[in-house]
Amino acid sequence: MKSWDISTLDLRPHAPRILSSSDDARAIVLEIPAGESLKEHQVHERAWVTVVEGEVEITTTAGEQVCGATGLVAEFDPRERHAVHARSKARILLLLTPWPGAGHPGGMTVEDKAHARQQAAEHQHSATEPADTAAEAEALDSHS
Repeated sequence: MKSWDISTLDLRPHAPRILSSSDDARAIVLEIPAGESLKEHQVHERAWVTVVEGEVEITTTAGEQVCGATGLVAEFDPRERHAVHARSKARILLLLTPWPGAGHPGGMTVEDKAHARQQAAEHQHSATEPADTAAEAEALDSHS
């Protein structure tokens, strides 16, 4: 058995911490400062976001919105675009399954990974979002 007290982990804002990773799933904890966001993004896997501390607003490109505090759980289909805005300092637990999801760089050949990195770099250069947000999204979806 493995266990963590997520409420007492020493986290840096916007620095995802992988708690556990297996062939079946990945668990990540992340702290977002009040007023800041995890900009719109998607992951290859089915994702569950659980608010461990604070209050967030979660939106999707389909126009769905939910606000909630500790205990809120939101589920996203693979590749469903969403954003998380912290109304107060928020700590969230992310569960991704299966790990890695279909099309995820972790399940690609070396050549496919190089192509995906090149496309991501081109996309990042054309994006207007802050660098730390792009790094967060990559961290959430690229570690294997």
